[in-house]
Amino acid sequence: MPYKIVASQCTNCSACEAECPNEAISEKGTTFVIDPAKCTECIGHFDVPQCVAICPVDKTCVLDTSLPRYSGGSA
Repeated sequence: MPYKIVASQCTNCSACEAECPNEAISEKGTTFVIDPAKCTECIGHFDVPQCVAICPVDKTCVLDTSLPRYSGGSA
């Protein structure tokens, strides 16, 4: 499952954008969004998803349970 950013909690600090190894995070309006097609949950890069690790607001970067888990295919 890729991660998503809870828009109502995002402070638009931009910390997550630079930390994403897949360049899956971008600014959209007054918040940031994660492109689910690019998000690999940081598997193969880090032990912990970097958006979760760097976000100053708890539970703002969360798994998007409406989408399938990352399978390790081409990213």
